[in-house]
Amino acid sequence: MTHEIYKKLCEHMGKRGGRYPGKDIPEFYALAEKLFTPEEAEVYVAIPKGYSPASAIAKEMGKDESQAIPVLETMANKGLCTSGSMGGIKFYGAPLFVPGIFEFQFMKGTKTQKDKELARLIHAYKQAVDAGQGPPKVTYPATRVIPIQRTISPENTIHTYHQVASYIEKYDPISVSTCFCRHEAKLMDESDDCGKPDDVCMQFGMGAQFIIDRKLGRKLTKDEAMDVLIKSEEAGLVHASINRQDIDFICNCCKCHCMIIKTALAQDKPGLTLNSGFKPVWNSDLCQACETCIDRCPAGALAMGSASVPEVDLNQCIGCGVCATGCRMPDGGHFTCGKKRHSTAAGRSKSITGCHQGEQGIVFYLTLSYIIIDCFVADAPRNDPIDRHCERR
Repeated sequence: MTHEIYKKLCEHMGKRGGRYPGKDIPEFYALAEKLFTPEEAEVYVAIPKGYSPASAIAKEMGKDESQAIPVLETMANKGLCTSGSMGGIKFYGAPLFVPGIFEFQFMKGTKTQKDKELARLIHAYKQAVDAGQGPPKVTYPATRVIPIQRTISPENTIHTYHQVASYIEKYDPISVSTCFCRHEAKLMDESDDCGKPDDVCMQFGMGAQFIIDRKLGRKLTKDEAMDVLIKSEEAGLVHASINRQDIDFICNCCKCHCMIIKTALAQDKPGLTLNSGFKPVWNSDLCQACETCIDRCPAGALAMGSASVPEVDLNQCIGCGVCATGCRMPDGGHFTCGKKRHSTAAGRSKSITGCHQGEQGIVFYLTLSYIIIDCFVADAPRNDPIDRHCERR
């Protein structure tokens, strides 16, 4: 009976899909038995797609609601299901492995023996799935890069959902938690540390409330959230999220560990599968040819040109703005803004909203648009696979 419920769980998660769906391999069962008790596996399978009250989930199982609620609450605390309240009624959902269950396991940033064992099991499962199906081939961007607001040329008229700061102004509550990807690596090998900050992954709205309620992360004020973004930008991390206008999370990703960036960079043309819709342009009069931007580029899209000004490979560039935030002018680079300023150790003034750039060697320009996101495709032919899903504005 115990094996049968995990078999049913595997089939159920296989049908639901995701980056790492259920696969009938030994690594799945080793991981599932560590994550779920048999009773929790049974409840997970009974949760309908979307969000449902405990009464509906209990009905699916042929049980009383009073039997289902304690299990659902335990699962929510363990990050095996999600929960939220509306109109005084609590609803529950069944997240995928990714995004979802895997990330929830390490959001607290703890380093217990159980955490380390779980990290090894998760890593083994991901490796086994990747070995069986190979790197995912991205034909339409499920995720997108959000450009750093301070790097955008002021004369561009852009949609507010392109700017990270707009999410901070829009949503309440906001939470922050530990980066799953970097933390997983260090749980397996303490020396596997790229030096990037870990407590930088943010959640918004109902997603944030779940993280706060279940103590998987901590609540942020809007100023604290902007400080997290500034810390991420200075570290050269990429703002990334789901490819839709309304989002519930932002990952601040490194190229060495993070799944979103690594998946994109494994494609033949990363710039076509993960993008912000902006491209860097250098001011040849201001550029000092210091190559800082080249070193910082997570996609390896930049090279010094013959005119001693960097050049960009637009098939490789993901439009993240990391090159521009690293630009160092003789005066340290100056940014002016409409609301609030942050001073940093580098002596640069950074703004929260209403920004425009002053003296700097790189600015970002809006390019072409796709259905939801603005996604620059350089000189992509009209028969390119990604082009068929898109429309130009």
